[in-house]
Amino acid sequence: MSVLVVSGTGTEIGKTVVTSAIAAAAVAAGLSVAVLKPAQTGVGPDEPGDAAEAVRLAGPTVTAVELARYPEPLAPDTAARRSGLPTLSPADIAQAAERLSRDHDLVLVEGAGGLLVRFDEEGHTLADAARLIGAPVLVVAPAGLGTLNSAALTAEALRARDLTGLGLVVGSWPASPDLASRCNLADLPKVSDLPLLGAIPHGAGSTPPPAFRTAAPSWLAAPLHGTWSPQSFLTTWPA
Repeated sequence: MSVLVVSGTGTEIGKTVVTSAIAAAAVAAGLSVAVLKPAQTGVGPDEPGDAAEAVRLAGPTVTAVELARYPEPLAPDTAARRSGLPTLSPADIAQAAERLSRDHDLVLVEGAGGLLVRFDEEGHTLADAARLIGAPVLVVAPAGLGTLNSAALTAEALRARDLTGLGLVVGSWPASPDLASRCNLADLPKVSDLPLLGAIPHGAGSTPPPAFRTAAPSWLAAPLHGTWSPQSFLTTWPA
């Protein structure tokens, strides 16, 4: 796996912190890593974006690449239209990922919002880019009530497009999870037919970067270069 697409069941659910944690765990495992953010929205020209945040958290050896930036916090196609800036095509994203994969062991492609958010007026999405790249997709999901339906729909969309779902990561696991969150640990893999591959503690993005890098492998399972065990986690947080 040289390229991994990181998508989610929605927006503001922890995709950037999950991407950063995977990058940190891979670096700790001795891999060279690049983070590709095809479309950054809602960030000004001189502000750090999500790719830069991954470098801040995972370390300066991580390569950050951003293909397009739009100032308003909207879907990429809408943000591009309103700003008068060019849109991105799946080919643009696939070509950038392929170039980065020549010089890096792992390329993480972080989407904007969910899997089917539109990049252009033709309706192309991150799913189209993943198909061109031939890369598996990791789904980031919230912990609490309502996540089962959105996770199931995202997994169904992957299967309908013949895309490989690598697994699910809970983007923000609360310090004191409620009953729905605890039940969802067991139910998310059932409804999505995807393995649970990690849970990122709530507020992890505010952790000092050295501590973040040390802890990241403990939040992720072996396919993401970590040491996290879903069985142990389920035992710690029984429903």
